[in-house]
Amino acid sequence: MSTNRITDGAERVLIENMLDRNREALIATVRGLSEVDARRRLVASLTTPISVIKHAAAAERIWFQRFWAGLDESECDGYSNRDEGTFAVSDDESVADVIAEFERASRRSREIAARFDLDATLDIPREGTVSMRWTLLAMIEEFARHAGHGDILREQIDKPTL
Repeated sequence: MSTNRITDGAERVLIENMLDRNREALIATVRGLSEVDARRRLVASLTTPISVIKHAAAAERIWFQRFWAGLDESECDGYSNRDEGTFAVSDDESVADVIAEFERASRRSREIAARFDLDATLDIPREGTVSMRWTLLAMIEEFARHAGHGDILREQIDKPTL
């Protein structure tokens, strides 16, 4: 990982570092995969290595661009409807395209999050009142879970069952 692990310091620095490390771990699960392998369906759901990254980009946009920045769908840097297929990857999107989309959404999330105190709150339908702290922690949880999914999918691709 290129982001150094920070284990001591201000709460915000620790939280943001952990989030960035989970973002990188998630991307690492698809780096080096062929386009075919990145789209391999190894489980019953739509979860594939590339679709997990696509979903993560949508999560970034939903939480930071839509909710925290209050942007309209048309102002977001990609599709971000939480009720639609956030795991859907079109045939013309490459692994590099989807990684770039996630990295772009992550950069924008960092910029938006920096405008708010950790204790700042927002009322979100279906969620209630959430703080920026909670949002950052929720993204850590989300990306850590999906990096684990990606690790398992990658293991299945790289080392087929015996």
